[in-house]
Amino acid sequence: MPGDAAGGGRRALILVENLSVPFDRRVWQECTTLRDAGWTVHVICPRGGKRDTEPEALVDGIRIHRYPLRAATGGPAGYLREYGAALWHTARLARRVGPVDVVHACNPPDLLFLPALWLKRRGARFVFDQHDLVPELYLSRFGRGQDALHRAVCALERWTYRAADVVLATNESYRDVALRRGGRRPADVFVVRSAPDTGRFRPVPPEPELKRGKPHLLCYLGVMGPQDGVDYALRALAALRDELGRTDWHAVFVGGGDTFDAMVELSRRLGLAEQVQFTGRVPDADLVRYLSTADVCLSPDPRNPLNDVSTMNKVLEYMVMGRPIVSFDLKEARVSAGDAAVYAPADDEAAFARLVAQLLDDPERRARMGRIGQERIGGALSWRNSQAQLLAAYAAACRDRASAGRAPARAGKRRRR
Repeated sequence: MPGDAAGGGRRALILVENLSVPFDRRVWQECTTLRDAGWTVHVICPRGGKRDTEPEALVDGIRIHRYPLRAATGGPAGYLREYGAALWHTARLARRVGPVDVVHACNPPDLLFLPALWLKRRGARFVFDQHDLVPELYLSRFGRGQDALHRAVCALERWTYRAADVVLATNESYRDVALRRGGRRPADVFVVRSAPDTGRFRPVPPEPELKRGKPHLLCYLGVMGPQDGVDYALRALAALRDELGRTDWHAVFVGGGDTFDAMVELSRRLGLAEQVQFTGRVPDADLVRYLSTADVCLSPDPRNPLNDVSTMNKVLEYMVMGRPIVSFDLKEARVSAGDAAVYAPADDEAAFARLVAQLLDDPERRARMGRIGQERIGGALSWRNSQAQLLAAYAAACRDRASAGRAPARAGKRRRR
């Protein structure tokens, strides 16, 4: 651990809008890494629905401040309402936290630069943690093209890049965007890859009863939103049954999201209700049981401006559990999985089904792919490497402040709680 990366009693405030904490695993790993390096860490985030519901909690030495937030419905106008409420609560709670040395804002949305700027004026440094490319997310989710709202989200991204002292990118594709579109210096952009929590994901003995009497179990894990491709997976499973005559499988879809109900209905319309099980979100122990029993895992994200350059957490989680993967051919999917996956031409559901069938018939290949995935997660894609990059980014931000002659954040009076 670099000597100048140590916190030395300094204070960091992490802002999150998209998920609650510790449920947001990437953010939680960042929190614990900073804590272990000597930082005092506060988090501001929304409350969860069934977990992370307390307005304030001290978890493993990290102080979490949560606010109520109703998720957006009804298209872009709903997101404006959601984000407006989130900004108000974030600003309110940031005042309660008081002065900090670093404010670390995680997108989406690209609006958290506003409270970050307020804290910068009080001596903090701003670390922008770019979880998603919001302009690409807009194009992929809403299909409205490059309209006025797209131009607005592009402007918000530019302002966020300009306000940030340091940028964290989740992969090299995102780093290229920060350099090219954001105009950032290479020295200011650090690749901090998301990585599965190996303490959370440990294989257990398979449970054949989860296969519901079938020889094979297929598994999907993740969010179910418009851009996540669950509909592609379901149509591929229908092709597996109807075109390839394969009924020797049961499939389980673990997770929730905006399109959960629509996907359950699509499964019914495709005649898959008896072979496809939707669990919703499940406890970690159940998730590990399903993944440990799965013969093949599904990553059906279609090619779109966001998915092609994004690292999918589910792919990494399949890999750490030693599961072989069927994916569409996306740039960053190949970077992450390598030979731990097989790749169908983008959005080709029939080809996806054929690859599933091939893996079901080849247990030796499945085992070999699983070992490759685990080796990659234990090597180049391990969280150890990302920890070093995160601490290097914080060290760079703090060095920049020192060289600029800024007063330490603690010089201000801290507001009483």
